[in-house]
Amino acid sequence: MILLRHGQSEFNLLFTQTRRDPGIVDPKLTPLGHEQAQAAVFALAGERIRRIIASPYTRALETAAPIARALELPVIVNPLVGERYAFACDIGSPRTELERAWPHHDFSGIDEVWWPAIEEPVETLAGRAARFRAEMAALPDWSDTLVVSHWGFILAMTGEKVTNGQLLRCDPTGPAPDGFSWHH
Repeated sequence: MILLRHGQSEFNLLFTQTRRDPGIVDPKLTPLGHEQAQAAVFALAGERIRRIIASPYTRALETAAPIARALELPVIVNPLVGERYAFACDIGSPRTELERAWPHHDFSGIDEVWWPAIEEPVETLAGRAARFRAEMAALPDWSDTLVVSHWGFILAMTGEKVTNGQLLRCDPTGPAPDGFSWHH
């Protein structure tokens, strides 16, 4: 499968400059983030993608939208691939708001309030990644899947640190990373 980190968000832009949480809840993409999402459309043009799974966070949904349009595929929203809850940006938007904004996405797998109430331990994120890896490995066509996710989740899945808009291949049937360093 292919993992794609969402495009640059308003949070990413400010956090990179200050290294402090700017307090933005469920941030949107910046203009650069939208360009990165569009670049992913072109980067994925030659791939055989038949399934798009995205995190419920707005930045991931905005990244997935142009890809879904180009490939004429629905987006399956799955909270398992969401970011580790640690900053204000990891407070999500309620399911009903998301459904209004993206009526063609499949939100059947999420609750109205789907993000954690308190900071998520790294071990919990690792457990989510292991569960998602197992679910994907059980599918005969896992290789035809694009997953639009986040820095922390992709790190937990692969042991690799990725930049905004970066694509990374992941074989869920292969070995999981032995561990990972949690520093940006």
